[in-house]
Amino acid sequence: MASANPPAPERDSWPHERPDAAPRVYHLQLPPDAFGLRFDQALARSLPDYSRSRLRAWIDDGRVTVDGNTANARYKVRGGEAVVVRAKPDPQENAYAPQAIALRIVHEDDVLLVIDKPAGLVVHPGSGNWEGTLLNALLHHAPALAAVPRAGIVHRLDKDTSGLLVVAKTLTAQTLLIRQLQARTVHREYLALVNGDVHRDGSVDAPIGRHPTRRTTMAVVATGKPARTHYRVVERLHLATLLECRLETGRTHQIRVHLASIGHPLIGDPAYGRKRPLGPLGAAGRPPRGSERLGSGPAALTIAFTRQALHAARLGLAHPLTGASLQWSAPLPDDFSALLERLRAQATSY
Repeated sequence: MASANPPAPERDSWPHERPDAAPRVYHLQLPPDAFGLRFDQALARSLPDYSRSRLRAWIDDGRVTVDGNTANARYKVRGGEAVVVRAKPDPQENAYAPQAIALRIVHEDDVLLVIDKPAGLVVHPGSGNWEGTLLNALLHHAPALAAVPRAGIVHRLDKDTSGLLVVAKTLTAQTLLIRQLQARTVHREYLALVNGDVHRDGSVDAPIGRHPTRRTTMAVVATGKPARTHYRVVERLHLATLLECRLETGRTHQIRVHLASIGHPLIGDPAYGRKRPLGPLGAAGRPPRGSERLGSGPAALTIAFTRQALHAARLGLAHPLTGASLQWSAPLPDDFSALLERLRAQATSY
């Protein structure tokens, strides 16, 4: 009969997987009473810690052999076959693994770490991004952060938003920073390039919640949480405007949602930007991927910017240990600066 405790796994290598994520390898023999069962059924009995669907996926992926041959889920078992299973690692197992990812450190002391996050870096592991995140990088840089919830992260930036983010290196510091955020005493300023000509400074005071039909995005909805964003015109560029945005609240995608709601979405925003066809037609009769048209008619400008033009430029808070008022700033990343210069050059031609 199948053992109630499956054999202890070994570790082995598998093509295209990181060495530190090598799969568990099980060597087992199917019992005589498995005779007549489909192989996937018999295997599920022998490895009860795994779901049948997961085992079937490994069979289909070629990770299971029977008597040295690639297994077939529908194979009728005789009993006594030698089976080898190379279990595919669960990506969530590496969610909190330290990884050597370069960090742009703006400030570091015994209790604080301020990072200038590049666009493209996910802050916290989640569905589809179980490794290669800021959290993984932090655990490599400061292993003691493993003892602090979320590796000390107290607030987030979207994957494609660049700029300043603060991390607490102790539980006490994390608690005090969260209290500052709740009290709205943390000063956060963002630079945003938006589509269209914004004539004057203003504020958006509108609740934000989950979009009623597109569940992966947010929207201004009556049932949402209170949200307030202040914006100031820094530079008008005819077809676009550079804004400085200040947050009073910290809702998901707040700046992106609020600016889109007043008709000035962030340039390059894939979720809240312009939905109409943009740019000149390509060979297939469609606009080039990632292109966006600013303005209309002969004066229109087609640009290629594949992320939202949003940068967390300034951060201010009270040091959780000393109470001293601290402020940091981060320069615009190269892609943002290049887009801004192009818009400036275009604006001078009018």
